[in-house]
Amino acid sequence: MSEIVPAASLIPADAPFPKAAKVALGMPQLRANLAHATGTIRAKRAKVAGELDDWERLRDTAAAVKADVQRRLPELAVEFERNATAAGAKVHWARDAKEANEIAARIVREAGAEEVVKVKSMATQEIELNEHFEAVGLKAFETDLAELIVQLAEDRPSHILVPAIHYNRTQIRDIFDQRMGDAPDGLTDDPAALAEAARLHLRRRFLSSTAAISGANFAVAETGSLVVVESEGNGRMCLTMPDTLVSIVGVEKLLPSFRDLEVFMQLLPRSSTGERMNPYTSVWTGVREGDGPQDVHVILLDNGRTGVLADEVGRQALSCIRCSACLNVCPVYERTGGHAYGHVYRARSARSSRRSWSRAATTTCRTPPACAGPATRSAR
Repeated sequence: MSEIVPAASLIPADAPFPKAAKVALGMPQLRANLAHATGTIRAKRAKVAGELDDWERLRDTAAAVKADVQRRLPELAVEFERNATAAGAKVHWARDAKEANEIAARIVREAGAEEVVKVKSMATQEIELNEHFEAVGLKAFETDLAELIVQLAEDRPSHILVPAIHYNRTQIRDIFDQRMGDAPDGLTDDPAALAEAARLHLRRRFLSSTAAISGANFAVAETGSLVVVESEGNGRMCLTMPDTLVSIVGVEKLLPSFRDLEVFMQLLPRSSTGERMNPYTSVWTGVREGDGPQDVHVILLDNGRTGVLADEVGRQALSCIRCSACLNVCPVYERTGGHAYGHVYRARSARSSRRSWSRAATTTCRTPPACAGPATRSAR
């Protein structure tokens, strides 16, 4: 059994990309893992997207909806707050990462909790919520399988959708055996055995936690509803079992209506995991007595997003639905992985609220997002 060496520790966090990429290129196991995973996802996506005669029309429609949201963002945010509040939720506005983290920590403490379970959320990665909770004496436990692997390894995510894409199953077995604490004796690297070990470990967390934190794939303004799509069922557990639920949602996730949601629910599963439909879709609207969390909070996160709207090119970043198809077709990413881009760069881009990131992306990445509409048309 090999010693756990997080990929992030091998690639200098403060190194510029050319130097970090050189290190990554010298890691044959990393490159093999990435090539296998991205190749598999690309093939699945191509197959299921090809089944739809109106695939391009769906993408064009999604792009038009996102453009409409950007034109009416303040109006839709207020509409969402009004409808979510009427349904029993408490809506908070966070100008930046610091404010969002402080609001979330305060809610958890007021609920009498010292730990939370989490369903995977890019927004909480962006604001570094886990790190903030640790600094103030709270604990956040990841429940997505890949995020759990990364957390146990004391590593950093390397992919938007598959954060542990850089690990193979033997490495995952070693992580569970050495770091999980309650891993079964004689654990093998059989995928079913690894999934069962994680399931038993997480089930104990779900049954003991009274507070949870989620993100949202979409927020529907006309009803004040939030939507999470996922593949494992951990999201469903996080969203229904705890007494207190805090959802941190970037304002760009807003959609005007459920009719608009229909478009994205056809695009997202196919572009992200190559599935016709994701296994779990959870939709919740405020509080329903006797059913699910009775203390529901939504933190609407700006963190510079409204500022990006003034950037004619950069605002395209607000149309991203986090499907990760762009990573899976990027030849640079396939060979270097996400760690080469650097923790310092990620933190800086979060603090500067995507402005520097969006400019860099549109000037250095010549393969626009594979889910994009006509304004950023992708390679097929």
